[in-house]
Amino acid sequence: MQTQRTVLVMGANGGIGQEACLALLRHGWRVRALVRKVPEANPAIDWRTGDAMNPADVLAAAAGVDVIVHAVNPPGYRGWEQQVLPMLDNTIAAARACGARIVLPGTVYNYGHDAFPQPREDSPQHPCTRKGEIRAEMERRLQAASEAGTRVLVLRCGDFFGPRAGNNWFAQGLVQSGKPVSRMTYPGDYALGHSWAYLPDVGEALARLLDRETELARFERFHFGGHWLDGHAMLAAMRRASGNDAIKAGRFPWWLAQLASPFHVTMRELCKMRYLWREPMQLDDSKLRAFLGNDLYTPVDDAVRAALLGAGCLPMPSTDGMAHA
Repeated sequence: MQTQRTVLVMGANGGIGQEACLALLRHGWRVRALVRKVPEANPAIDWRTGDAMNPADVLAAAAGVDVIVHAVNPPGYRGWEQQVLPMLDNTIAAARACGARIVLPGTVYNYGHDAFPQPREDSPQHPCTRKGEIRAEMERRLQAASEAGTRVLVLRCGDFFGPRAGNNWFAQGLVQSGKPVSRMTYPGDYALGHSWAYLPDVGEALARLLDRETELARFERFHFGGHWLDGHAMLAAMRRASGNDAIKAGRFPWWLAQLASPFHVTMRELCKMRYLWREPMQLDDSKLRAFLGNDLYTPVDDAVRAALLGAGCLPMPSTDGMAHA
C-alpha cells in the first residue's frame, strides 16, 4: 500500500495556492501550508505560520514533505524585486534538505517577442520587463538546482482568473469587483486572442502531474494552454454567464493607468504587461495534452461565471434556490 504523500504549499492564501491545496486534498495528499496569517481554517490542512523570507520558517515547515509548491508572491506586488528571488532560494534550500520536488506555477512574463506567437516549453526566454527578467532568473535558479539533484516541475500559465478574486486582470481590469457588470473594459484589440488560465483547472493539472511524479524528468516543464479567447469571445462568454446581453464592450483606460502608476503599485505593474495585449501569444500545450489527455479545461461559460461570482459581480446562489446579494 502506498504511503500517503505530503506537500507543502507556500502562499496558500493566494489564488493558485488555494486551488493547489484543494486539488491535492482531492487527490489524497496530506497538505501542509505555510502562511503569514492562518485564514478561516480548513481543518483538512496542516497550517503553519511563518514567513517565506525567513529560511528557518521554510525549512521547519518543509520537514518530511515530498513536494513543495512555490506559489508565494509579495502581497500586492510590493517589494517584488527585493523578495521574489530570496523566497525562491529559501524554497530551494528546504527542498534540497528534505529531498522534495519543487513545483513552480510559472507565467508568460519570461517570454519576449522572439518566442511569439506560440512559445513551446523550450522557447528562448528574452523578457521585455524587469518582472519578466526575475521570472526567467527564477527558472534559471531552479534548473541549476535540478542539475545539483533537486527535482523541479514548472507549469507555465497565461493570465489567471477564477472563483477567488485577487490581483488578476479579470477581477481588476475587465470588471469592477463587487458590482454588477454593465461594461467589460478590455485591455487590448478585441480581435486579438489572449491566454487565460482558470485557477481550479491549474490546481487540478498540478495534482494530476504529481500523481505521476515518478514519470517526470528531473527538470520538467509543461505549458497550460487554458482558454484562448479574443475580446469578442470573452465578452460573449461574460454575457452568457451572467445572463445579461446588455453588457457593453469597453476599453481599458491605459492613459489613466499610466497617470496612476507612479502612485499605485497594481497600476504600475499592469502597465508593464501591456505588451502582452498588443499581439497574440498562445502557449503551446501539446506536451501537457499528450501527457494528461484532453480533458483539462472547464467549459469557458462555467469558468467565467465562477469568476464573476468570485469577484462579487453576480448574486451568490443559495441552497434554497434563490439568488442572494
